[in-house]
Amino acid sequence: MLNYTKYINKNAQSWVTFVHGAGGSSSIWFKQLREFKKHFNVLLLDLRGHGNSKPNLKDTFNSEYTFDAITEDIVEVIDFENIERSHYIGISLGTILIRNLAEKHPHRVESMVMGGAIMKLNLRSQILIKLGVVFKSIIPYLWLYKFFAFVIMPNRNHKESRSLFVREAKKLYQKEFIRWFKLTSEINPLLRFFRSADIKIPTLYVMGGEDYLFLPSIRKIANAHENSNLFIIEDCGHVVNVEQPKLFNRMVIGYLVGMENR
Repeated sequence: MLNYTKYINKNAQSWVTFVHGAGGSSSIWFKQLREFKKHFNVLLLDLRGHGNSKPNLKDTFNSEYTFDAITEDIVEVIDFENIERSHYIGISLGTILIRNLAEKHPHRVESMVMGGAIMKLNLRSQILIKLGVVFKSIIPYLWLYKFFAFVIMPNRNHKESRSLFVREAKKLYQKEFIRWFKLTSEINPLLRFFRSADIKIPTLYVMGGEDYLFLPSIRKIANAHENSNLFIIEDCGHVVNVEQPKLFNRMVIGYLVGMENR
C-alpha cells in the first residue's frame, strides 16, 4: 500500500485528499497542511515510487505503469481508511489522477481542486516529451528532470518550485523515473477524453498566470464544462500552491467551505 499520513479534525466530517505530481511527494503540501487541518480531516499520499512509497518486489518485475493502476493505488488507501467521499486537491500530474479517479469512482469524489492542471499537451510540450523518450536511457534522469522543470517553470520567481521538485526527484530511482516518463508519453488519448467529457463534479482550477504551457487549454475547459470554475493567480507559474501558498489556501478553503455550507 502507498505510504500515507492522515490528520483527524474531531470537529470535521469532511475529508481532503492531496495528490502530488510526478517527481514530487506529499512534502510539497507543507504550506497547506496547517491551514487545511483547521477545517477538514486531511489525507496526504506518496504515489508509488515517490517519497516513502518505495517500489515493492511486485513493481520491480512489472514494467506496466498505467494511469488506472496508479489511480487504484489511491482507492486502496481510501478503502482501507473507510473514506467514502473526499474533496481531492492535486497539482500538475496529480490532477490527471484525480480526474481519472472521478471518472472511475464518481461517487467517491465530493469535488476536485486542480492546481497547475494538465488537460492538454501543446506542441512544445509534446516535442519535449518525445525528445525525453529518445534520450531517457542515455542522459541521467536528473538532467532530464531539471531541463523539464526549467521549461515548465522558467521565470526567476519559479525558482523555489523548481528547486523543490528537483530535490524530491533526486529520491527517485532511474528505472522508476523512466516508468513514469513512459506514462506521460501515452497521455494524449486520456486527456482528449477528459476535455470532451463534462463529468458534472464541482471543479476549481487554480492556475498561475505564467503557466504558459497549460493555462490556455484550462481556460477553454472551464468555459465549456458546467460545474467548473477557474481562478488565475497572476505573477505565478505552474506550482501555485508553493509559489503563492497564502492565496492558494484562502481561495481553495473558501471554495470547499462554501460547498460544505450549500
